[in-house]
Amino acid sequence: MLLLAAALLLGLGAAVGIHHAKAEPVAAIQPASETWFDALAGSRGPAGDAERTTCGLILTQRSLGVTEPVLPCGAKVLIKFGDQTFLTSVIDNRLKVAGRQFEVTEALAERMGLDGTQRIQWQFAARG
Repeated sequence: MLLLAAALLLGLGAAVGIHHAKAEPVAAIQPASETWFDALAGSRGPAGDAERTTCGLILTQRSLGVTEPVLPCGAKVLIKFGDQTFLTSVIDNRLKVAGRQFEVTEALAERMGLDGTQRIQWQFAARG
């Protein structure tokens, strides 16, 4: 579990491109290590009316982020799915569906092309 908490990568774009859930310079985002970890991830579903996360955020249909039960709120992570890499942050610590390590917001799942529960790779993002 600690290894899983040690690296979370979420990215969006072409094979080498990184898209951000929050506005940050691309040059400032680097993987924290060479090691990627495997995990199962799926969409957390549409945001409910004024749905509040355990991190104190109110979700909307456009919210971008991940739910992970161990990582601290606000942790920057990179997620690889297929040939894309997505940068995002932890927005919740309570999973909605058992059997997953990560859940992504509906808006992020759409950007990623994530359908159902699928295998991703992840790690922490580090400032370069």
